[in-house]
Amino acid sequence: LGDGETDEVESLGAIGMAGREKLDNLVFVINCNLQRLDGPVRGNGKIIQELEAEFRGAGWNVIKLIWGTHWDTLLQRDKKGILKKRMMECVDGEYQTFKAKNGAYVREHFFNTPELRELVADWTDDEVWKLNRGGHDLFKIFTAYKAASDHKGAPTLILAKTIKGFGMGQSGEAMNISHQQKKLDIESIKRFRDRFDLPVPDDQLAELPYLKFPEDSAEYKYMRERRMELGGFLPSRRRTAAALEVPPLETFAALLKASGEGRELSTTMAIVRIMNTLLKDKQIGKNIVPIVPDESRTFGMEGMFRQYGIWNQQGQNYVPEDHDQLMFYKESVTGQVLQEGINEAGAMADWIAAGTAYSVHGVQMIPFYIFYSMFGLQRTMDLCWAAADQRTRGFLIGGTAGRTTLNGEGLQHEDGHSQLMANMIPNCISYDPTFQFEVAVIVQDGMRRMFAEQEDVYYYITVMNENYEHPEMPVGAEADIIKGMYSLKKGGEGALRVQLLGSGTIFNEVIAAADLLKNDWGVEADIWGCPSFNELARNGQDTARWNLLHPLEEPKKSHVEQKLDGAAGPVIAATDYIKMFAEQIRPFVKGTYITLGTDGFGRSDTRENLRHFFEVDRRWVTLAALKALADEGKISRDTVAAALVKYELDPSKPNPMSV
Repeated sequence: LGDGETDEVESLGAIGMAGREKLDNLVFVINCNLQRLDGPVRGNGKIIQELEAEFRGAGWNVIKLIWGTHWDTLLQRDKKGILKKRMMECVDGEYQTFKAKNGAYVREHFFNTPELRELVADWTDDEVWKLNRGGHDLFKIFTAYKAASDHKGAPTLILAKTIKGFGMGQSGEAMNISHQQKKLDIESIKRFRDRFDLPVPDDQLAELPYLKFPEDSAEYKYMRERRMELGGFLPSRRRTAAALEVPPLETFAALLKASGEGRELSTTMAIVRIMNTLLKDKQIGKNIVPIVPDESRTFGMEGMFRQYGIWNQQGQNYVPEDHDQLMFYKESVTGQVLQEGINEAGAMADWIAAGTAYSVHGVQMIPFYIFYSMFGLQRTMDLCWAAADQRTRGFLIGGTAGRTTLNGEGLQHEDGHSQLMANMIPNCISYDPTFQFEVAVIVQDGMRRMFAEQEDVYYYITVMNENYEHPEMPVGAEADIIKGMYSLKKGGEGALRVQLLGSGTIFNEVIAAADLLKNDWGVEADIWGCPSFNELARNGQDTARWNLLHPLEEPKKSHVEQKLDGAAGPVIAATDYIKMFAEQIRPFVKGTYITLGTDGFGRSDTRENLRHFFEVDRRWVTLAALKALADEGKISRDTVAAALVKYELDPSKPNPMSV
């Protein structure tokens, strides 16, 4: 790392974990050149001392690589400790300035007392200028690295003091402009050549020739031998590992059936049930990696503690408080659950490590990382993008998802946008299922794609903590669920008809709206489950591109167009996400299309009130459908006005987007 980069909280936030786990195969090297892009890191202080204190306090072995070999003579001459005292007096801003000047300046301002000047009285200004820093001294560097490699029982930090822009001379060495310097003039290049004794004649300097060791030189042979020992010139990555035997969909048959009258459950319970089923599987159970950041009980995963254990390389050297209970807290050296505490970034790191094990270790793991959806993509989006870049495979589960599913804890839990964030990642496949059968179909197909066929994708699935009854899966709906839109229920015969779309918990409000439309207004509704507006949008865009590039062939239809082909009436979509989520499929809906969503902030005491506030509940879906029919001239506007009165919807209600 750079010393300035340690100001990023992610850089040092988890160093205590390395100390606790005694990771003596881990070595941090912090390049302490004392400068950021704009100026000193700690102009009035000493960044090396600060970092030493932080790492020692976290249980690290710290090696300070500060002064180069040329200082050794002076330190031997110093019998009174005045040189060490002076070294400690100077702050980093001064050390930067010393190296931006020359030997005469250093003599005057560093050796600033008669006793200190006496130490270098017989030295020329050039010799004073050559007093080097440890990070540029090959002998000191080797010694520090050797000591770090040999140390046992704790991770090691090497604090290497260096010079920003080393070798640039007056063109930028130890200057605040170093990072912005784009090129060196010919005189600076010449000084660089002379300083490092490079074999380039004056008449070739302007060409900046590439220098390399002769192939018969000792240096060339040494470097080649070392590179061969490391496996060759170019690093390579495994693209595949042994395929896993993914359980068929029938394994989750219980989830494909109706939950039963009066038996309510959440989609969070469904995903945990799936994980438990997979953990028991004789073929792939050992490959499942449950990951949770100190919220297992929130998600109903505490049963995994006793049965599978929480991994801890030290085991459990204490009797847990709840040892006499059925689901006691159990840590074990063979534990299968990874629990990083309140540390989403650490849990994401676990997930990436497990999800790339096929490439790094040649073994496929199936990680499930479950988190509050607002604490996932929003908080660790940089790592989500890095995971995509590294071709991570696995499941991210956004719990308590949607803007109205977990009211009462303020905006920190009201997720109305994580699905859109997921869609910004090209190889992230995302779903917002409503029913347990959707979850089962999606997870099983995801495992097939990632761990049998070994596609370089990963999944983001949002699940909720709201309990409700779940219907049986419509016959033959599997393929359409995966594509993102399936028919849940067709309306009856009637002159007036609308198409209702929904996902997540708000799909239940859409289903209820169909009853209001029929019973109160005589309007029939076809009900469509849309567990992935993101996949529908991608399919539509892909179809449009194909049609663009094949103008002489019969145009293809997107999945949305295929499903709505011949469907009568306006289309109304409602979700627990901002309107833009459902708006993505507008180009593929050939007719009136109305979207309802949770744009804006919202604070309410109940889910019902919050959904009314955001105008996504059954009454608002019904009103939107009636308004669309009126706009198409199929009913009178008086009917819409009557609905406002019947459902007690106040026309003067503030727009949720503006409050």
